[in-house]
Amino acid sequence: MKKATKLIVGIGTVAIMSAAIGGLTASVLMNKSNKANVEFSDAFQQNNAKLASYGTNAQPVDLTEAAEIAVNAVVHIKSTQESKTVRGQAGPSFEDIFGDIFGFGRNGGSREREYQTPERVGIGSGVIISSDGYVVTNNHVVADADIISVRLNDNREFKGRVIGTDPSTDLALVKIEGNDFPTLKVGNSDALKVGEWVLAVGNPFNLTSTVTAGIVSAKARTLGVYSSNNVSGVESFIQTDAAINQGNSGGALVNARGELVGINAVLSSPTGAYAGYGFAIPTSIMTKVVTDLKQYGSVQRAMLGIKGSSVSDEGQQLPDEMKKKFEELDSKGYGVYVAEVVDGGSASGTLKKDDIILTMDNKKIDNFAKMQEILATHRPGDKVTMTILRNKKEQTVSLTLKNEQGNTKMVKNQGLDAFGAAFREIPDNLKKQLNLSYGLEVTGVSQGKFADVNMRKGFIILKANLQPMKTVDDLEEALKAAQKTPEQTLFISGMYPSGKRVNYAIDLSQD
Repeated sequence: MKKATKLIVGIGTVAIMSAAIGGLTASVLMNKSNKANVEFSDAFQQNNAKLASYGTNAQPVDLTEAAEIAVNAVVHIKSTQESKTVRGQAGPSFEDIFGDIFGFGRNGGSREREYQTPERVGIGSGVIISSDGYVVTNNHVVADADIISVRLNDNREFKGRVIGTDPSTDLALVKIEGNDFPTLKVGNSDALKVGEWVLAVGNPFNLTSTVTAGIVSAKARTLGVYSSNNVSGVESFIQTDAAINQGNSGGALVNARGELVGINAVLSSPTGAYAGYGFAIPTSIMTKVVTDLKQYGSVQRAMLGIKGSSVSDEGQQLPDEMKKKFEELDSKGYGVYVAEVVDGGSASGTLKKDDIILTMDNKKIDNFAKMQEILATHRPGDKVTMTILRNKKEQTVSLTLKNEQGNTKMVKNQGLDAFGAAFREIPDNLKKQLNLSYGLEVTGVSQGKFADVNMRKGFIILKANLQPMKTVDDLEEALKAAQKTPEQTLFISGMYPSGKRVNYAIDLSQD
């Protein structure tokens, strides 16, 4: 379970606005054109589970039926990272220290050595969203796992495999084999109201399914826990005082009707245990993300292309200069202020500096997080309509959303196995023979993009897009990065054992 010791809110400069993208219908999956998009309900099969007879308007609320529905669809997930032999920098050995003193060492200091990593085991929760075994959970529950074990509430246990992950929203989609699994009906998180009763269902402290109750304390919260140097986080959390502890990650936030309205993700605590509030990813974001993960292996995310901040202080005092700025603009006290429009982005030519975005899709933009949540329901190519404040007058504008490549194409995240080739780190004897310190040997090439460029078995990859290729993971990362560029091309350089040097340019775009 990720921790947040305090809410990180207020003014923040964000370069990218993200939107999760939908997938294709099951029938289109069998069609070579692959051009139609579908909704979550078409991508996943749900059992017609009954809803609790008590609605959100009933007071007091009996939550027993909702709890009974939920526990059967919430699973325990155990993820294991196996022990591995890796190479890395290690401190000087006894031989190095004294060898350097007496003149026969290796100059002391750090050097690269092989060492064994320990086995790591993590636990979390998940929610079955499709009767044929699709389970949604948090990315941090299954990230880097070699073995995934999924245990149902009736103690049946299955091996899970990762279909796709999205660090930006901390969501992942896992598949278990079987049919007629119990599912939770997916509800509308937009319809949740502050003060409404909800249940948090999961497996805290490695226990079986546990239910806690509370109310919705706030919506569209931003914590800043998913943003890093490599990831631009998409956050618009549902805040609840239902107890969420370690092991609840990936579990269900359920309304009084027994509908899934959020995926539990973050607890706010200085100790690592429940201390008042927990946070869940709303289903408005989740449905688009997991549909994309099933269809494409990655999320199709659009970029609005602005830098800006919330007009409201969101719990913190705005700097005096910003208050003065908003007064000059005759701000209404809510919305998103546009500080800069990124060239080539979706907003370029439509929005201007000092605009204030008031609504999108006829929904009020209370803050930056709310805008992220709305954009997360869209895909590249979608048109959005916004009400903006410009020169103290309201205007309605429309624009077409683009992806991070600056176009409206769908980008499929294809792993190395989809390109018809197999790889391994070159063995020590080959390193010595060819006087190489690293490289990846192509151990087989079948039909696919690698075969299309006439790459042959035995080729040794030294660099991909100018980056040294020391491990297969390095090539995976280079592939993912190349798929996100406008060119969508992977440039590979290397040599054959004969000494012949060759460069290849592999087109990663969809046919």
